[in-house]
Amino acid sequence: MQAPITALWAGLLGILMLVLAMRVVRTRVSEKVIFGDAGNVLMLQRIRVHANFTEYVPMGLLLMLVLELNGSSALLLHGLGGTLFAARVLHAIGLSTSTGTTPGRFVGTVLTWLMLLAGSALTLYAFFTRT
Repeated sequence: MQAPITALWAGLLGILMLVLAMRVVRTRVSEKVIFGDAGNVLMLQRIRVHANFTEYVPMGLLLMLVLELNGSSALLLHGLGGTLFAARVLHAIGLSTSTGTTPGRFVGTVLTWLMLLAGSALTLYAFFTRT
């Protein structure tokens, strides 16, 4: 079986992850931090933006893959993928501008959680209606 829609969003999210990782490396070089955050607020901020991405995106993509392999509509899958992508961009921008609450961080978090909730509910629905 193929999953071209999930592949599209995995590719786009993979590029975004690399951008966030490159920001961590650039900050390590400019701030001369070899390991950890060395108490450097900017370093910690960049690390957390990247880490938060890696904490949420894999499950979102897994849910999309399961839904796609179980025959969910292209519109639904693009909606989930677009929501996850937009949420992660907003969250990254919001957390990059302030360590406090920002509109981008808040909306990004809410959209990520809604995407995970919808994907989980739809996956469970598919399971229970097909068994």
